[in-house]
Amino acid sequence: MPSEGRCWETLQALRSSSKGRLCYHRDWLLRGEDVLEECLSPPKLSSYSGWVVDHVLPHTQGNPAPSETMPSSGSTSTLDQPLVVPRSPVQSDAFSPASPTAPDGAKGKQESQHGESTALQSSRRISVEGCIRMYELVHRKQGSEGLQQWQEEQEQKVRALSEMASEQLKRFDELKMLKQHKEFQELQEVVERSTREALGHQEKLRAEHRHRAKILNLKLREAEQQRLRKEEQERLRKEEGQGRLRSLYTLQEEVLQLNQQLEASASSASDPHGDPLQVDLAAFRARGNQLCSLISGLIRAASESGYPTAENQAEAERALQEMRDLHTNLGQEITRAFKDKKQEEEQARGKLQESRVQQALGAAPQAPGPSQSPGRTQSEGLQVKVQDSTMQWYQQLQDAAAQCVSAFEGLSSSKDTQTKKTKMDLQKAATIPVSQISSVAGSKLKEVFDKIHSLLSGKPVQSIGHFVSITQSPQGLDFVQYKLAEKFVKQGEEEVASHHEAAFPIAVVASGIWELHPRVGDLILAHLHKKCPYSVPFYPAFREGMALEDYQRMLGYQVKDSKVEQQDNFLKRMSGMIRLYAAIIQLRWPYGNQQATHPHGLSHGWRWLAQVVNMEPLSDVTATILFDFLEVCGHALVKQYQVQFWKMVLLIKEEYLLRIEAITSSGQMGSFIRLKQFLEKCLQHKEIPVPKGFLTSSFWRS
Repeated sequence: MPSEGRCWETLQALRSSSKGRLCYHRDWLLRGEDVLEECLSPPKLSSYSGWVVDHVLPHTQGNPAPSETMPSSGSTSTLDQPLVVPRSPVQSDAFSPASPTAPDGAKGKQESQHGESTALQSSRRISVEGCIRMYELVHRKQGSEGLQQWQEEQEQKVRALSEMASEQLKRFDELKMLKQHKEFQELQEVVERSTREALGHQEKLRAEHRHRAKILNLKLREAEQQRLRKEEQERLRKEEGQGRLRSLYTLQEEVLQLNQQLEASASSASDPHGDPLQVDLAAFRARGNQLCSLISGLIRAASESGYPTAENQAEAERALQEMRDLHTNLGQEITRAFKDKKQEEEQARGKLQESRVQQALGAAPQAPGPSQSPGRTQSEGLQVKVQDSTMQWYQQLQDAAAQCVSAFEGLSSSKDTQTKKTKMDLQKAATIPVSQISSVAGSKLKEVFDKIHSLLSGKPVQSIGHFVSITQSPQGLDFVQYKLAEKFVKQGEEEVASHHEAAFPIAVVASGIWELHPRVGDLILAHLHKKCPYSVPFYPAFREGMALEDYQRMLGYQVKDSKVEQQDNFLKRMSGMIRLYAAIIQLRWPYGNQQATHPHGLSHGWRWLAQVVNMEPLSDVTATILFDFLEVCGHALVKQYQVQFWKMVLLIKEEYLLRIEAITSSGQMGSFIRLKQFLEKCLQHKEIPVPKGFLTSSFWRS
């Protein structure tokens, strides 16, 4: 039938429309999860839509009134009812759209009805569309309700989850608060326990403090009692010291009075004609001055240390007794000298008569000795030769040096090659370190000293690339000591003569070696006296039968091939050795035993100066050695002897310079003027400056 074809076309058009792509399911309410998804998917017609169009709609055309006059509410309620749909559109042949078994009569009937179906097609279409729309509304409403229900369920779930999270957060906060509370309690317990321990420790410290305070109070009381005892002892010592000091001043006053009497007796020790007596007044004067200096030194030392001791007082009393004996002996010597003088005058008169007889017979008079210049007469009160005690000391030193030479004679005269090599090694080991002495640094000077001391002590020392020891030869010690002393003096003769500042580093090493090895010191003096007799002081006299060259060597001159060295070079060498000697007597090795006394100290310098002033001066020589000695050693002598030394300087300035000037020719006034200006400057400033090149304390830290 034509209507059947149009119905299928309609269904096909509906399937192709947006509405026809919608999916409609009867069990959508049971699928709440897929409601939204189905609503969003395109609508689809059911497979039974064709059957509805073919079977349901034709029946409704016979009853149009209800379809046309059906209220919306009724249709709605009708649509709300479940539709009774057959399980399959092919279950009944009567309702089949096209049946091949239909009779021809039926075909005619169908053709007659074709017109009617065409007329009713539009109304049927409208009804189908209305049903479809109603069905869509129902499904949309049901979907909205399902969606709303699902949203409510989701909100309930969210609220439940939120409440559960809130509860969990509360539980977490409660656990956290509980944990904090426990930690706070534990911390509080620790603090309380620490507080209790601190209180216990504090109480213990208080107890210890009380105990220590008791002990300290006892110590304070003991210290106070000891202080009172010391104060009492100090008061008694002070009283005793003051008494000893007053006694010393009394003794000094008496000694000075006796010294003045001694000077007065010495000045009056001459006969009415003014000729001097044959009395060694210089020795009495020198000893008197020494005793005065001794008393002054005791008082000065006592002033520096506080008060004099009983030993100081006993020493001062011995000095006073010696001064009394000296005064008595001087009187006896003067008395004896007057008697001897009378006898000498008688003998002189007898000799005068004999000489007149000889002159009458043509005999020539005896020539004067070279110790007295023809144009110079012996000055009153001064001696020409050195004291006997000094000469004995000089001779003892020379004998000791000669014995030392004889001791190593086998080593020095041996022809054996090995012995010669040993001698050369020992000589180099002894002399090279002395040549290395300088004022560069105190550490370097100490290294040189330690090397020399080790060699003398028998230890092996390195020299010229190998080790050397005095134990290599039985005579090694004597040889090294002699060569070492000789080298020290040679350094003074050459190095100090050219560079005056070099005297102090050489002297301090020599002084330290002298203190540890006294024999080396004696040999140094022996070499020094032999090369420079003015360091004794000793002015050698010309003896009858002596060769002139030998006499010049005794005076210290160098004679080579019968040629005597020039005077300037001679004075330069003498000056260097005197400067070395003046430096030795005032310096101590700083690393040695400071409690021990100097082996050859300032007292020997005072003795040397007193003997020089008590002897007749030599032209050019005396002024030179006095200037060198005072410039190097004057500052130390001032500190040691103070007033007594200034008396000596004043004596040299006012009296001894006149004697030097009287024997000095116009061409030799240089040394005299230098000495005079030096003394005038020192007396003007009332001080003798520290010598140039003196080793200060900072030098030993370098």
